[in-house]
Amino acid sequence: MEPIEINAGSWYLRALRADDRVDDRPALTAGGIEDPGHVARRTAQWAADEHYSWAVCEPTTGELLAEVGLTLDGDSAVLTGWARPGHDAALDAALTTVARFGESGLGLTVSPG
Repeated sequence: MEPIEINAGSWYLRALRADDRVDDRPALTAGGIEDPGHVARRTAQWAADEHYSWAVCEPTTGELLAEVGLTLDGDSAVLTGWARPGHDAALDAALTTVARFGESGLGLTVSPG
């Protein structure tokens, strides 16, 4: 499946990026994810319908504050996420929104990870 953008109220959810316009890798590093292949792996997981992930962003700057994801297993999915220090509110809102999207939009049974 192609990545889907979601509006989560005060937060904007989009696919992770590392291109000439947006590079999430510095924010990922600030969040403790130091693997330089993280964005490429998440992109491949979308394409393979294995794991759908979203960068939880501040809408005016596009800065990544957290990441949420659904790891698929048949008709169910496990919901996970993490936030950069000080951005738990963004994570909480995104977790609720992605769980609702997984259940209503994708027809999955979503459980917390």
